[in-house]
Amino acid sequence: MTSMKAVIAETNGGPEVLQLVERPVPEPEPGEVRICVSAAGVNRPDIMQRSGALPAPPDASDILGLEVAGEIDAVGDGVNGWATGDHVMALVKSGGYAEQVIAKAEQCLPIPEGLSLQEAAVLPEGLFTLWHNLFDRGALRKGDRVLLEGGASGIGTLGLQLAKTWGADVIVTAGGPDKCARLEEMDVSAIDYRKADLTAEVLRLTDDRGVDVVLDILGGDAVNKHLACMAPGGRHIGLSFMIGMVAPVDLGLVMRKGLWLTSSTLRPKSDAEKAAIARDVRHHLLPLLGPDKVRPVLSRTLTLDEAAAAHTLLESGDNFGKIALSIHDEQP
Repeated sequence: MTSMKAVIAETNGGPEVLQLVERPVPEPEPGEVRICVSAAGVNRPDIMQRSGALPAPPDASDILGLEVAGEIDAVGDGVNGWATGDHVMALVKSGGYAEQVIAKAEQCLPIPEGLSLQEAAVLPEGLFTLWHNLFDRGALRKGDRVLLEGGASGIGTLGLQLAKTWGADVIVTAGGPDKCARLEEMDVSAIDYRKADLTAEVLRLTDDRGVDVVLDILGGDAVNKHLACMAPGGRHIGLSFMIGMVAPVDLGLVMRKGLWLTSSTLRPKSDAEKAAIARDVRHHLLPLLGPDKVRPVLSRTLTLDEAAAAHTLLESGDNFGKIALSIHDEQP
């Protein structure tokens, strides 16, 4: 096969600009593998790229998609540890919404035993992001209290499970009583951000001590609300800025509590940095995943030609967990 189906955004705009096109099948260069994609995860950075809010790096393909799972069908020179026929999940710089994609061999991970390829496809972005931010930079420890904004999202449902397994006490936010009820069934405290005073509710749930770590997807005016309900020495990690990239920060509060604020994003990181994160994920987080352990929550699986519907669903906020695009049906 010399050509493949892929999804691109022909111009910046809404989900309707996504188009299914034919592209040449890519060939792996040294240090790379080619994956016959069984499924790809749908992520908010895909939406930001499509809309023009966050353009792709200059060296990235215009094919959307940052995470996949499937079978390796070609291996470049110098690759050790992977062979054709291996089933993997991988973080990719771009190109995931396609029948074939190129991945750096060092950014591939084995699929946890007992998980489907659709489940595996929605893991890499979350695992890399959570390890780097919550566990590494956020230094999450057993007994810590952590606030995860967006608990019903893909990264929220994965992060709360990993944090609980790590030994942390978890508080999440979500919109509406139905989502909060589902999250509380996952044995966490859930706050309905549409009704509750976030700072007051977090302090109530922690007996006025506050939380040690905040994983923030909001930015803007939400930052000071987080700082007000953080414990002394707390760590605030910004993942995205859904309500604003500029935040008024009470520096006196930061000083008095000795708080630590940081932020990070994966896509611009070097291949060496991503390879190091992959090694940590493989060592620390993959053993926690499986059918009777931590597993991704799949909200819905659509086909490649339904990419626009997948983006519409993610933008609506009606999903609970991750959305996947199913491309090939092979199972490991």
